[in-house]
Amino acid sequence: MGMGGAPFAGLAASVAVLAVITVAGIAVGAKQIPLDQVWHGLFHYSGSATDVVIRDVRLPRTLLGLIVGAALGLAGTVMQALTRNPLADPGVLGINAGASAAVVSAISFLGVTSLTGYVWFAFLGAAVVNVAVYVLGGTRSATPVRLALAGTALTAVLTGYLNAVNLTDTAALDKMRFWTVGSLASATMPTVTGIAPFLAVGAVLALLLARPLNAIALGDDQARALGTKLTRTRVLAMLAVTLLCGGATAVCGPIVYVGLMVPHAVRALTGPDMRWILPYSAVLSPVLLLGADILGRVAARPGELQVGIVTAVIGGPVFIYLVRRRRMAQL
Repeated sequence: MGMGGAPFAGLAASVAVLAVITVAGIAVGAKQIPLDQVWHGLFHYSGSATDVVIRDVRLPRTLLGLIVGAALGLAGTVMQALTRNPLADPGVLGINAGASAAVVSAISFLGVTSLTGYVWFAFLGAAVVNVAVYVLGGTRSATPVRLALAGTALTAVLTGYLNAVNLTDTAALDKMRFWTVGSLASATMPTVTGIAPFLAVGAVLALLLARPLNAIALGDDQARALGTKLTRTRVLAMLAVTLLCGGATAVCGPIVYVGLMVPHAVRALTGPDMRWILPYSAVLSPVLLLGADILGRVAARPGELQVGIVTAVIGGPVFIYLVRRRRMAQL
């Protein structure tokens, strides 16, 4: 698709859908609250029980869904471009597993319980896995296939480690049970404001990589011929993914399939140009995440299903469908 009006119109429509789903995220929940009371809670806060639910529970939860959804979508898009694999997501290179393993270690062995502690461990875990993947993948001679194989191997090892910690440390398991499912329910405004700068830097970095990632999609030789610095692009791309996935995992736990489904669907709409795929994914991924969160709250009233469960239930069949499609959108 060219750089004409259609992609702009589609992006504007996507933003409108996101605005609607954002309002729905604040207005709809396990507890039914009339719209006039939702408005009152947002703009005329008086401290009543309903106002507290709207301002202190649903608003930060929705805002967290917005920024985490955008982060997961951008991370998935970058990983798919980097590995030239339309079915890749950050899990392929072990990023989520690294962040999760580090956070679980911090909970179990160091007694860390706050986001301030989580986030740095998540970044550390994601960064260590990034370096390990590149070393195992052959550093300078690293190819997308080698990187994916190294990431898959590390993910298997780290998943075994996570299971071992969960089985041997019951006290930590109680703390981790909710986090390991993937949820927006623990959101607070300090959580949102604490993680937003990290996700913002990762998002800007991802968006700035659109042109070199376009070149990489043509193959390494073509990318070099076009003047793309492959190593620098890959390092910056993995730094962006570290910030986006490390931050998202630290605050919500591992949420699966968002980074896979949305970029793939977007590519079918926009074509292969990363200058469109990245912004579309940043807008439509929160639509999916917030929609799944709303569904989880409504479907299990008066309780709720964690968003990580809902995205897994939706994502599994979608993934199988994408794999089985004969005419799969290629990078």
